[in-house]
Amino acid sequence: MNHLAHVFLAPDSAECRVGSILGDFSRGVDLFALPGKVQEGVRHHIAVDVFTDSHAEVLASKRLFSPQRRRFAGVALDVLYDHYLLRHWQSFSPASRDAFVHRVYQELQHNEHLMPAPMVRVTRHMVRHDWFGAYQSLGNIGDALDRVAERIRFPNQFAGIIDEIRANDVQLERHFLNFFPELQSFAKQT
Repeated sequence: MNHLAHVFLAPDSAECRVGSILGDFSRGVDLFALPGKVQEGVRHHIAVDVFTDSHAEVLASKRLFSPQRRRFAGVALDVLYDHYLLRHWQSFSPASRDAFVHRVYQELQHNEHLMPAPMVRVTRHMVRHDWFGAYQSLGNIGDALDRVAERIRFPNQFAGIIDEIRANDVQLERHFLNFFPELQSFAKQT
């Protein structure tokens, strides 16, 4: 899962939502020095990732990618699932999507003191460039994934993975719609 899905699924507190993103930035961070709710958010992030990575619908989605790109399918699905969550928001939440995104952006800005420096840089960029709003467009998903491909330090064929996503969009979306309610239920119990 990517950032939007993690904050969406996190326990309902600003510190838990910060922790749910911090899960991607926790290397070298003394988690025990953080408030309990932030730690809870990090633990929640890890549990959601473990559940996601082993789910049959997610594994079926990964098999839709070509062998040369399958290695990066998990990264592509993380970002794509944020797109599908935005596309089907009303199926998963009675709350306003725009109001939720605005609240999360405010929480991130007000809680930078809880974040390591790399996370502060990313969340500032996220808010300034409205990543969650941008993820509503499949073209923007492709651009984001190409930027990820540029940061990979070894030769790869990850760039252009949006072509495979577009070719398999109906099946990928169906897998997501089968998977996400189960993840949402799991997340509420975690």
